[in-house]
Amino acid sequence: MLILDTADLPVSERAEAYHAAASGETGSCSIEQEPSGTGVWKRLEAWRFGPLTLFATHGSGMTIRRTARNARFDSMNTVSIITQSQGRGAFTWNGHQQHVGPDTLALAQKSAGYAYGWSGTGLSLAFMVDADRLDLPEHLVRAAIPFLRHSRISALLLQHIRALHRDADQLSTGPAGDHLAAATMELTRALIASVSAHGPVRRAVAEDTLLVRILAYVRAHLTDPGLTPHRIASVHNISLRTLYRLCEEGEVSLEQWIIRQRLDGSRRALTSPEHAHRTIGAIARSWGFSSPVFFSRRFRQAYGLSPVEWRRHHR
Repeated sequence: MLILDTADLPVSERAEAYHAAASGETGSCSIEQEPSGTGVWKRLEAWRFGPLTLFATHGSGMTIRRTARNARFDSMNTVSIITQSQGRGAFTWNGHQQHVGPDTLALAQKSAGYAYGWSGTGLSLAFMVDADRLDLPEHLVRAAIPFLRHSRISALLLQHIRALHRDADQLSTGPAGDHLAAATMELTRALIASVSAHGPVRRAVAEDTLLVRILAYVRAHLTDPGLTPHRIASVHNISLRTLYRLCEEGEVSLEQWIIRQRLDGSRRALTSPEHAHRTIGAIARSWGFSSPVFFSRRFRQAYGLSPVEWRRHHR
């Protein structure tokens, strides 16, 4: 949902308008806009997934700072995960500095204070949630901030955030919004605990979030035709029997869930302008379907039309 596009405003009013919009959505902060010959330009979008909010900020360079003084003006303490889809971001907290790019995450806690920004044109993605929702001690959250790059869960959460953003308009208004928020928070808990918690806490969180991490791993590898239950179990150091038990307890039929996710991805590709030059067979193979007959039959079962008819109808 579009919150603000400063292109619709006079140049002299843009910086103030963006500050008002950003403060209203995320809390008290100070913002330094990068000097530019063409003036400030920002496009701010936000989507609600239950208790979680996903933000996309596109535009000219800036630095947002949240200090202890800013925190005193906010009634809630929030945690944010930030990534940079375009440009190169810079994150600073308590002496820790890191660059943030398309393959990197930064963890920010509002009460701890931080600074984040980029130079030139950039696109930042971030989600924000009340810290209490993570059910982790504050000191563990802060201890994890410098070490996210050491966790294998970072890549899973990054893929998850990009998938949410890609279909945010549909997903945020559908019935799955609360479930997606829960999955996002569980991945965040697992990420924080994996780099900051001691053995007992880390193991407890790992057990609590195992199915969520498994499904996130599967989403990230849907296009791989070699994705099998045996491989999924092996990657997560569990037996095939344990994998199926977890899925049963979570009311997930793994093979059918994978097929539905692949069908959904191929359905979007069939109507996307960027894939208009590709054949239906190529799209099916790119989503892990090795048999055109099987793909066509399952596609018709799911959507009531053949892939050819679906593409023709939605053009």
